Amino acid sequence: MAFITAEELETHLYKENIDTISREDETILTAAVDAAIEEAYGYLGAYDRKKIFEATGGQRNPLLLIFVKDIAVWHFINLCNAGCDLELREKRYDRAVSWLRQIQRGEITANLPIVDEDGDGKPDTAGEYIYGSNPKRNQHF
Repeated sequence: MAFITAEELETHLYKENIDTISREDETILTAAVDAAIEEAYGYLGAYDRKKIFEATGGQRNPLLLIFVKDIAVWHFINLCNAGCDLELREKRYDRAVSWLRQIQRGEITANLPIVDEDGDGKPDTAGEYIYGSNPKRNQHF
């Protein structure tokens, strides 16, 4: 079973709009869902992504679930704007990606399982590096 199903997108997009855009071809919607999961997966390197995206039902993080749905709907409605408010969907997509980036940078601590194979309670992120620097400062005298 997948992290989210095509039917679960009906909380974000009316069924009649889904049918109109997909022309009742389930593979189009499935491709949008798969792309959304992959996009979110890429941002969550410090967490146990396997455990996160294998979760089903009430085991899933509710906020992550909403944002993955927003991303999936954005990828899906780009095919056609039949009955969809593209500006609203774009804002929701941008908010979802912004949230994922904040998690990636460590600005937000999400309630998601971490990779902790050695059992010390600290994330084991040997393969992931987060880098950056302080903002550039200009001295004026």
